[in-house]
Amino acid sequence: MKTQKFVYDFSQGEASQKSLLGGKGANLCEMTRMEIPVPPGFVVTTDACHAFLDNEKQFPAGMWAEVEKHLKTLEKTMGKTLGDPKDPLLVSIRSGAPISMPGMMDTVLNLGLNDKTVEGLAKITDNPTFAYDSYRRFLQMFANVVLGLEGSLFEKAITAHKKKVGKKEDTDLSADDWKVLAEEFQTIIKKESGAPFPQEPEKQLERSVRAVFESWLNPRAIRYRRINRISDDLGTAVNVQAMVFGNMGDQSGTGVAFTRNPSTGEKKLFGEFLLNAQGEDVVAGIRTPRDIQELDNVSSKVFAQFKDIAEKLETHFHDMQDLEFTIQQGKLFLLQTRTGKRSAAADLKIAIDMVEEGLIDKKEAVLRVSPDSLDKLLHPQIAPGVKRDVLAKGLPASPGAAVGQIVFTADRAESLAAKGKKVILVRHETSPDDIHGMFAAEGILTSCGGMTSHAAVVARGMGKPCVAGAGSISIDEDTGKMTIGKDTFSEGDDLTLDGASGEVLRGACKTKKPTLSGNFQTILDWAEELTPSFRVRTNADTPDDSAKAREFGAKGIGLCRTEHMFFAPERIRVVQEMILSQTEKQREKALAKLLPFQKEDFIGIFNAMDGLPVTIRLLDPPLHEFLPHEKKDIAELAQSFDLKESEVRSLVSSLQEQNPMLGHRGCRLLITHPEVARMQARAIVEAACECHKKGIKALPEIMIPLVGAVAEFTVLREEIEQVVDSVFAEQKTTVPVKIGTMIEIPRACLIADKIAEHADFFSFGTNDLTQMTFGYSRDDAGKFLPYYVSERILSDDPFQTLDQEGVGQLIVQAVEKARTVKPDLKIGICGEHGGDPSSIEFCFHQDFQYVSCSPFRVPVARVAAAQSHLRKFG
Repeated sequence: MKTQKFVYDFSQGEASQKSLLGGKGANLCEMTRMEIPVPPGFVVTTDACHAFLDNEKQFPAGMWAEVEKHLKTLEKTMGKTLGDPKDPLLVSIRSGAPISMPGMMDTVLNLGLNDKTVEGLAKITDNPTFAYDSYRRFLQMFANVVLGLEGSLFEKAITAHKKKVGKKEDTDLSADDWKVLAEEFQTIIKKESGAPFPQEPEKQLERSVRAVFESWLNPRAIRYRRINRISDDLGTAVNVQAMVFGNMGDQSGTGVAFTRNPSTGEKKLFGEFLLNAQGEDVVAGIRTPRDIQELDNVSSKVFAQFKDIAEKLETHFHDMQDLEFTIQQGKLFLLQTRTGKRSAAADLKIAIDMVEEGLIDKKEAVLRVSPDSLDKLLHPQIAPGVKRDVLAKGLPASPGAAVGQIVFTADRAESLAAKGKKVILVRHETSPDDIHGMFAAEGILTSCGGMTSHAAVVARGMGKPCVAGAGSISIDEDTGKMTIGKDTFSEGDDLTLDGASGEVLRGACKTKKPTLSGNFQTILDWAEELTPSFRVRTNADTPDDSAKAREFGAKGIGLCRTEHMFFAPERIRVVQEMILSQTEKQREKALAKLLPFQKEDFIGIFNAMDGLPVTIRLLDPPLHEFLPHEKKDIAELAQSFDLKESEVRSLVSSLQEQNPMLGHRGCRLLITHPEVARMQARAIVEAACECHKKGIKALPEIMIPLVGAVAEFTVLREEIEQVVDSVFAEQKTTVPVKIGTMIEIPRACLIADKIAEHADFFSFGTNDLTQMTFGYSRDDAGKFLPYYVSERILSDDPFQTLDQEGVGQLIVQAVEKARTVKPDLKIGICGEHGGDPSSIEFCFHQDFQYVSCSPFRVPVARVAAAQSHLRKFG
């Protein structure tokens, strides 16, 4: 039996093995194959991680022996030995999941240092300051990552020591200073952990590998996966790599760079570096980094080599790359390459530019664009003409406008956002532990950090506006105050961020919705080309919404909710008059007053959708929703209709239901009050005929809601057809009218073949279908669904992403049954799932003709539909 392999040398793997070697490890292997200067090392696989986590955190049999074997090979390659007191091998331990999760898991640098090897390192490099600086960094990282101690314990010690010796910057400290601090760090470790720092390098390595595996389950990593819908089953690999040092003096340095601008997509090397520093210094915001272009002034040779490698990697991977590098005494090393996180605008520009450059084709460009990135581009911008009271200016780290109340902690941001408050998270600099607050906030503001800081990178990935490194801002998190010049701000004060300009503005500025143009429109046009038959409609109830949706490319209306038209002040009284009527004749009289309003609305919608189908759902909610419930409002209603309060109160009481979502609504209400269906059908068809006479092509589709029995549909269809025929005779013209139903009850799915015999179309109302299939109340499920998702009881909120195992199977069955009877039956979806990419893919595979979603989700749905088509047909 073949023994499972758990460890791969960098020379043994390749980029295609991301699921096994993790993204970082697979790309390190690929760069090694490309003969790019990469410090040698090896990868402990995700299989080992799975086995470790599944076996009560015990390494799988044989894994550690493989690690030791590869360590010997690494020692031979480097000509150094781990733990050698004269010339020690030092290694880094880095995580690497199959899908990039920047900053979410753990890293340990300079492993192999102890009280003896640090002396050897100082002697062989003739640089004791470098050696003891490296040692204190290792102590600090090991304590935080492996032992779980707070990093602030060590930062406070450094701050106190600098104050004591009269030094301002970390780089001002001498070898003796770092030696004192290394001793103090070990004292802190023993006091806080209850055990001394382990001096044995082998034990350091074993505990660090264990810690990286365990970091897959740390809270910030779990939150990141929830937010980005990354599976918990992937696991992380561990990369063990020979150390190279950027903190060996002014001929050494470290940096992070992107092959293109991650905010704008401009084809220009973008990034930052620091001299005499290690990698964490660049993203931690402790020192101000320098623009990558300045590297040319430091070493033109290294800069030219770096530019060449960057271009080579981008060409090889056919995408913008995020690079980490170190320069050790004038020699360049690449530590990582991965697909770079980018803003939504940059996502589009890079895809389009790469098509023009011949790196990718249109199909790849459409597949590459995240549908959600399009949604982010539809976020508000500061409205033109708004007075901009600029308080401070930082770096434009992530574009878009954000308005909200100031909060100073991630927990507070999450708490207030859960109560419906819009908040701006204000921090010195964010850390991976702030991920939940960043997700909850409208935008992020930091006083420290650069364009590649944690705040900037994460905000861009989330599509959140971010202003980073606004140095004129002073933040006191203990007192909950922020000071800018002479102005002091507290939690709850309004603030506006302009992530495109880097400006921080006083108060809540007015914002505007963006419009489609340029690169956005190009991608949508390509998506349209690649999706010849599948259509995206919109859910719209007004002419304005209809026009906006058409501007976004909607090919019709999949759901027009007529009840939304009833709540305008001049209409609600007419609806209430109808409800208060005692006889059908009285109700018809009241409905006759409502008809012109309805017709006017439909004319406006047909105008906006000229030539495109418009699906209009007849009245769906129960009647009690249109009546008041407060004593004062009931009295006012009674007075306006010259009725006794007691009579109105009695009627309101009689209409109340124990479970209105399952009560007297939809087709049930229309059957018992057919005059409502007749009025609405007349308003729809009269409006369509009048439009037709004016040269406007109206294509009405009348949808009967909540059907669960065949007779419910046939009874109402007959009523509607009589009205249609009558209006055609009166108007002396005809228009095409379809009559179909909303499939939203499980029973309707089970008898779909029988309903299909009489229906012109089906539209799945997945909101109610989900509610009835799960037995969840949409109004109350928010009390437990977030917990269900966080605890993985459910993979997703089923009201946001279609449950394909349960609700989806009902839909599959309904479609199969219906099309055995009527193969050309038009089928679509009009629930909220119509704008969700994974739900759209499901619909595409069931051969739906369309999905329907809110106007601002239409572009998302168009790209998701094109991607579904390409994944199926290529």
